[in-house]
Amino acid sequence: MNIFTTIIAEKLNLKAGNVDNTLELLDSGCTIPFISRYRKERTGGLNEVQVTMISELNNRLKETAKRKETILKTITDKGLLTPELEKRIDACWDNAELEDIYLPYKPKRKTRAQTAKERGLEPLSVIIMMQNTRDPETEAKRFIKGDIKNTAEAIKGAQDIIAENISENERSRQAVRSIFRRKAVISSKVVKSKADTDEAAKYSDYFDFSEPLRQCSSHRLLAMRRGDAEGILRLSISPDDEECTERLKQHYVKGHGNCSALVAEAVTDAYKRLIKPSIETEFAADSKEKADEEAIKVFAENLRQLLLSAPLGQKRVMGVDPGFRTGCKVVCLDRQGNLLHNEAIFPSFCRHTAAAQAGQENSGLRPDADKAAERMRKMTAEYQIEAIAVGNGTASRETVDFIKSLNLKQSTGKNAKDTSADSVDVEVFVVSEDGASVYSASKTAREEFPDKDVTVRGAVSIGRRLMDPLAELVKIDPKSIGVGQYQHDVDQAKLKHSLDLTVESCVNSVGVNINTASRHLLTYVSGLGPTLAQNIVNYRTENGAFKSRGELLKVPRLGPAAYEQCAGFLRIPGAENPLDNSAVHPESYKIVERMAKDCGCSVAELISDKEKRDRIDLKRYVSDTVGLPTLSDIMKELEKPGRDPRGQAEAFAFDENVRTIDDLHEGMTLPGIVTNITNFGAFVDIGVHHDGLVHISQLADRFVSDPTQVVSLHQHVTVRIVEVDRKRNRISLSMKNV
Repeated sequence: MNIFTTIIAEKLNLKAGNVDNTLELLDSGCTIPFISRYRKERTGGLNEVQVTMISELNNRLKETAKRKETILKTITDKGLLTPELEKRIDACWDNAELEDIYLPYKPKRKTRAQTAKERGLEPLSVIIMMQNTRDPETEAKRFIKGDIKNTAEAIKGAQDIIAENISENERSRQAVRSIFRRKAVISSKVVKSKADTDEAAKYSDYFDFSEPLRQCSSHRLLAMRRGDAEGILRLSISPDDEECTERLKQHYVKGHGNCSALVAEAVTDAYKRLIKPSIETEFAADSKEKADEEAIKVFAENLRQLLLSAPLGQKRVMGVDPGFRTGCKVVCLDRQGNLLHNEAIFPSFCRHTAAAQAGQENSGLRPDADKAAERMRKMTAEYQIEAIAVGNGTASRETVDFIKSLNLKQSTGKNAKDTSADSVDVEVFVVSEDGASVYSASKTAREEFPDKDVTVRGAVSIGRRLMDPLAELVKIDPKSIGVGQYQHDVDQAKLKHSLDLTVESCVNSVGVNINTASRHLLTYVSGLGPTLAQNIVNYRTENGAFKSRGELLKVPRLGPAAYEQCAGFLRIPGAENPLDNSAVHPESYKIVERMAKDCGCSVAELISDKEKRDRIDLKRYVSDTVGLPTLSDIMKELEKPGRDPRGQAEAFAFDENVRTIDDLHEGMTLPGIVTNITNFGAFVDIGVHHDGLVHISQLADRFVSDPTQVVSLHQHVTVRIVEVDRKRNRISLSMKNV
């Protein structure tokens, strides 16, 4: 068992054997979803979060190991590596401590202390540091030679050496670091020349701000750092300087003589000039890293909730991208999301060019309004539309009102175009269009619809998001989906890694229909990737729909290893073997077949007959490789094979009497939909084009430490207006007692 296993097990409070097996699986190329779902016996049932933490900590330890190799090589090349020093470095896995050990040997630009050493003043620094002589001036006279003209110059050089030695001492740095950790204060002040600018207004809360660093939340720290980067704020991190220097003096100053006074001066210089700036930089980087981690965590959780939003399913959908000046772009999609038809309509609220040219812009007439209504009715009937998705951008409320006024019907009789009888209302859904414009101009959209303009592609994206949010949103850079905060300020590599893991987790937790999934969706399936995803699509195009999971092995370059990783996450509805449309892995098919045989029935009958399943004694099927965790998962899947865990989409309606921020007043209670969640609260759309904020303190009648404990993205909620700041378009909301 290697050192990584021991460190990870101790840090995460997990059994070493489970960690070791997990690391072996990761090193062999297994994905996190596969390990957590299909290798529970080897990991001791570790969930996806735990496996991810093991993987990330393992990667950090690998980085530290590489850093140690560099440090050892540098010190060795200088001929300064001793067995004791090598042993200390080998045993150290704390990055800050490791850098402290390395600091005296680290290559650096020429310093004042190095210059003093070259001038032969190191012996004088030792004499002063020992503090045994009462007359440092007399000792310094012996060093007046060459370019050293007097005792003051010699003593100053000796103090520079002492200051650098103190700053490179591990105990010195740990003492200051300890005070920073407990008492450091982060402060921001506005740059006076920028105070009255429009750009500075959004940072007004931080014009003269300070608080203990350990209490500073990630969103405040990132906001201040952004203001600092834009030149509007000046940011600093500082502890109690007097306490720091006194702590150092207690260690280095041994009396009250002249030498002790010189050492005390050197201590103060070491702290102010060398230690404090270094530790401040270290804490600025550490606090930024922690803030990044928290912001990325919030972003990833929001993304997870968005990707796992309830789908409408395979319905014939009309997608509408609303607009005032250019009209509404309308597309009709079949149940697989294929584009059947597209056009633009101009309801009564649109400022259509034809009306303006006819001199009717101010006449109150809208010549295209009746035509728009007629076209909507005709498209609904002709393409047998079952639901309508309207983007939530400009003119969304007006478009929804217009569509609802038409009382569009969907036939439930034999003749789909006959809505005179046996018909139901066509439901209208408002869909977030964040990122739709990014998708419509992307290479992916151009490949899908080379002959269509961006407006049509955007409307298609809106329609498909209603049918299956996950399948559509994987085509868009997560940073463009609109559910993060400060996503451009955090470490971009870490953000991308976290979001990629989140998308992969969501895709594999839902499962993918291999016969309808796009290349982009297949890319995130465990064990695949862009090349194999494209190969699957190509094979499907050339050979028709997959009839079994086993057929995957015929896909070019998809070998047994990739098949093992991906097969359990791919679904084939209507396959001859019903297990091919379930989360039961092919490696477990024989177990299910044996269960069915023991029950005297087929696999299909076992799936449909609960009484037969209830009679199964799982202990009979335990083996050296298959335990109760896997068998329990199999039984759960047989109960509802291929079940989509995301639920069903529900329509939502705003208050009809509220249209703009001027319609709001304190105490009003309104329906809303959660659009974004941060660590300080949740933003809620109440239909006035400006989302309101429910502060974390207003989410519930109890204490809430994490907003996701109370709300989820796109959740329908009821809120009360607490305050309306019309000047800044800010709305404060509460969910208490509503």
